Amino acid sequence: MKLSKEAVLQQANKVCKNTLMETLNIEMIDFGKDFLVARMPVNSRVYQPDGVLHGGATAALAESVGSFASNIFVDSDKFFVRGIEITANHIKSVKDGYVYAKATFLHKGRTTQLLDIRVTDDEDNLISICKLSTISLPKK
Repeated sequence: MKLSKEAVLQQANKVCKNTLMETLNIEMIDFGKDFLVARMPVNSRVYQPDGVLHGGATAALAESVGSFASNIFVDSDKFFVRGIEITANHIKSVKDGYVYAKATFLHKGRTTQLLDIRVTDDEDNLISICKLSTISLPKK
């Protein structure tokens, strides 16, 4: 049975309860054939001391959306996904609003996946560019 787009997003957000994603208010908001989009509010919860978005929060957003994307596109009854490496280049600061992370596949292998994650603000300005490698491992 194939789930609707809304059902997949609802399920993804439901499993975020009592996790870092809930703490940072990360929400999955859109997906398609080869991408997933999440958003996170920019407020004091994710600030660094001088009142702008913390790079670590941006990396957490990127890893969350990238890992979820890999998980959506593998057989989660047989495999689980783990992030194995993330890089982040921060280009611009943000003080308020939302940031959006769009994860797209550069490589979708049976065992490893490589994702490009672009983080933008409410005006579609590029904030960060991230790369995430994930691995799909068999469930025992």
